[in-house]
Amino acid sequence: MEDLRTDGTESTEPAPPSEAGGVDLKDPALYLNRELSQLAFIRRVLAMAQDDRTPLLERLRFLCITGSVLDEFFEIRVAGLLQQIDHGSQVRGPEGLELVEVHRRIAEQAKELVRGQYALLNGELIPLLAAEGICILRREDWTQAQRAWLHDYFERELLPILTPQGLDPAHPFPKVVNKNLNFMIQLEGSDGFGREATHAVLHAPRSLPRVVQLPAEVSDHPYDFVFLSSILHEFADELFPGLRIGGCYQYRVTRNSDLLFDEEESEDLRHALEGELQTRNWGAAVRLEASETMPRELADFLLSKFDLDDLDFYLVDGPVNLSRLATIPDLVHRPDLKFAPFLPGLPKVLRQGRDLFEVLGQQDVLLHHPYQSFRPVVEWIQLAARDPKVLMIKQTLYRTERGSPLVEALIQAARNGKEVTAIIELRARFDEQANIEMAQRLQDAGAYVSYGVVGYKSHAKMTLVVRKEGDRLRRYVHLGTGNYHSGNARQYTDFGLLTCDPKLAGDVHKIFQELTSLGKPRKLKRLLQSPFTLHESLLKMVKGEVDNARAGRRARILAKCNAVTEPQVIRALYEASQAGVEVHLIVRGICCLRPGVPGVSDRIQVRSIVGRFLEHHRVYYFENGGEPKIWLSSADLMDRNLIRRVETCFPVEDPKLFRRVLREGLEVFLEDEEMAWEMRPDGTYDPLRSGPGTSAQQRLLDRLAE
Repeated sequence: MEDLRTDGTESTEPAPPSEAGGVDLKDPALYLNRELSQLAFIRRVLAMAQDDRTPLLERLRFLCITGSVLDEFFEIRVAGLLQQIDHGSQVRGPEGLELVEVHRRIAEQAKELVRGQYALLNGELIPLLAAEGICILRREDWTQAQRAWLHDYFERELLPILTPQGLDPAHPFPKVVNKNLNFMIQLEGSDGFGREATHAVLHAPRSLPRVVQLPAEVSDHPYDFVFLSSILHEFADELFPGLRIGGCYQYRVTRNSDLLFDEEESEDLRHALEGELQTRNWGAAVRLEASETMPRELADFLLSKFDLDDLDFYLVDGPVNLSRLATIPDLVHRPDLKFAPFLPGLPKVLRQGRDLFEVLGQQDVLLHHPYQSFRPVVEWIQLAARDPKVLMIKQTLYRTERGSPLVEALIQAARNGKEVTAIIELRARFDEQANIEMAQRLQDAGAYVSYGVVGYKSHAKMTLVVRKEGDRLRRYVHLGTGNYHSGNARQYTDFGLLTCDPKLAGDVHKIFQELTSLGKPRKLKRLLQSPFTLHESLLKMVKGEVDNARAGRRARILAKCNAVTEPQVIRALYEASQAGVEVHLIVRGICCLRPGVPGVSDRIQVRSIVGRFLEHHRVYYFENGGEPKIWLSSADLMDRNLIRRVETCFPVEDPKLFRRVLREGLEVFLEDEEMAWEMRPDGTYDPLRSGPGTSAQQRLLDRLAE
């Protein structure tokens, strides 16, 4: 692999011929690094914050999103990479880069991204917000009245819970919790015991707000805010009476937050996970962020304490945790500076207030979130919980909000004497504790709770309701591409299908049996399932398009998903392109496939949509020799989804719903030249800005929302 170009991307050369005279599709030059592709996605999110067409407070919100996404990138992906390097691993990805080289490139590109974040915050957003009466006040800008109020706030709300720690042989450098705001303080003078004081550390408890809003009586503007770090910096001398503050510098350390425990050796997965969660905040350090004013000797001291080097050191010109600024848009009532509110719509058949079981007995219902409401799904489960004809409810729960109305409905159903089964994925990253608590509540109500399959995350999104109707039992199901999370359903784009189709319902029933019993998987009639049939079936469908292209028939593949990383799928798509298949991929985030490589992927186009909503649905379309097939899935085209998770993929066969999914899930995004980015062979992206237009998301809002 050649060196990085000046823009930080890998150069691309045509793959060398194989011995057979064709192109070696396993050539590392044909694959992009997963981590670097993820950084490219974060840059596209940052571009939303940089775009002056985005409402001002939403620009700030997108900046905060880049901070939180970058945090998780370091906590999981960089942490795993460094762990491999420390263990001497020589395992490389399909792109063939050495792990230390991946680390170096990550550092280069991430530091450039961080510089862009703070340049945007200080150079554009803060001045623009100030012009709108939303002011983030620096210490030198405080009026006398504001300083007096903030001093009182410090003494009343902060001082009682702060614990400064001097550093000397009796007070060693303390353990620092993951991502917490801390200060390194230089001291001058002697303390009450005659000891010379040189350095101290201070941590800001997580219970403290990182942004403080000034009250109206001391505000000079409609909204005046002060960073917590500014308050602590200004009044730090009161923590060290009799000493002088020579310098006060904020810093933050990011740690490995992945959970590692032996599932095979755990007799009770929940109890094992509860024990492991206690260590999450104390994993190995992977990144140090510090104020750019921090002297080099203090930076070197901290790096040594965290066993890091300059590659892992990030200087920042502002608060070390940008994601905590997200409270500002929530506190400011300026609708003109935010996205216009909307009311999610309902399919026409559901607007008449009819019993949903009655509706589903006559037709399937397709919901497209967030443009259409998630409420029908919630109300369906609530109806099932109190319907005396309903005998059983089974549901998978990967992520859901605290106080979820769906979980409350399941609890009520169990208390009403119905058979309730919940498959709860305890290992849903960063939702583990909430899922443990949810599992306990469901068990206390009398529901049967299972944690899925050891070694395979249960990521499928499905619900099964069994109802006694006359002298027969009828099964109803909901299948979706997204989580059972009402909040996410207002921000993530997803499809959900409600149906009582006997074959689909029968397949869902079989999968639930797999998840709760120890039997072998049974043959499914309609559904594709990871880890058994989905991967193989997708490869077979791609091969079908190849065969049709070679036979002179029209061949086309359209796909929309969050990520494309699985090497066999990528090679199959390369083969399809070589055979003449037209391939259009809409990939929100990571894409390790290189489009447009001569002789390999000439017919593959990749675009990414980044907008108001997080693009989350997975839609797969195959031309199939003139009899098109379209599938909705919980699975991305990633190794983990296709091989190491329990996933579902279901067909949309009703002609009307088929046309809707094709139009709303694929075609409208392929026409978007407002929020779309086109991927180049080197892994960079060009924004498609052809002039004034309407984004796909806005078109769907106009069509489907109330």
